[in-house]
Amino acid sequence: MNALSYKAQRKLILISFLSIPLALLCLFTYYPAVKLIYLSFTDWNGISKSSEWLGLSNYKEIFTNSDLFGVFIHQIPYVIIGVIQNIIAIVFAVILNSKLRGRNVFRVMLFLPFIMNAVAVAFMFQYVFDTTNGSLNSLLGMIGLSSLQQSWLGDMSLVNFSLASIGFWRFMGYNMVIYLGAMQSIPGDMYEAAKIDGSNRFQTLWYLTIPNLTKIIQLNMFLTLSGALAVFDLPFVLTKGGPAGASETFLLKTIETAFQFNNYGLASAMSVVLLLFTVLILGIQNAVINRKGE
Repeated sequence: MNALSYKAQRKLILISFLSIPLALLCLFTYYPAVKLIYLSFTDWNGISKSSEWLGLSNYKEIFTNSDLFGVFIHQIPYVIIGVIQNIIAIVFAVILNSKLRGRNVFRVMLFLPFIMNAVAVAFMFQYVFDTTNGSLNSLLGMIGLSSLQQSWLGDMSLVNFSLASIGFWRFMGYNMVIYLGAMQSIPGDMYEAAKIDGSNRFQTLWYLTIPNLTKIIQLNMFLTLSGALAVFDLPFVLTKGGPAGASETFLLKTIETAFQFNNYGLASAMSVVLLLFTVLILGIQNAVINRKGE
């Protein structure tokens, strides 16, 4: 009887401890997600209590309207720069994983941009990219490369690469630290065995280090690609989507659709599409990286 009473008390305590976080999870995660999916099939304007059921009309509007779906092309530079960022992060991790004098100082210097506030970083680079008094154009003029001076945030062909380069500067050190931690977990006797077998530095990197980093590369690439799909803060602060909408991103367009045009139904559908795209890219990436790992 005492054993049953103890089991009952134990079960009651477990249920009590689990019920609160589960209730909060359902209230703030699952319910909004279900509500978002429901609203994506309606024309709700964010004010009225009722809404008209539209079926797949919102999704049809997204995929047929180039002003909505077409802005994804603006995010290609973020993907390109993000991939380069991960490659450079691995290179720096390899260098700083060696017995380099002052390597801890370099690690801190490269990681510092990540802890800076995103809005502060955006305003800082607003000065860097300023056409007239910007430090980048001034530097190019000082070293005799005046022909390369540009309107970095005013040129439609350059603006997204300029914005993506800010993300490169900010997140490269963070990715480097992740790769560095993964490298330090690789047993040292594996490197010793490779050295005995006559492996040079490049062969060691390609056939030993990179395969052991497969899961970390997979994680960082997911964060990079999902971040490239959900870019918002940099174009919002620096360009407001300009010039002439050249730096608008899908998330920026989604927020504009919801809060400026009060079309919460279409904005909800756009959010669902963004989520599905993220899941699709994650699946493709996992398939490619896992195949490479095998």
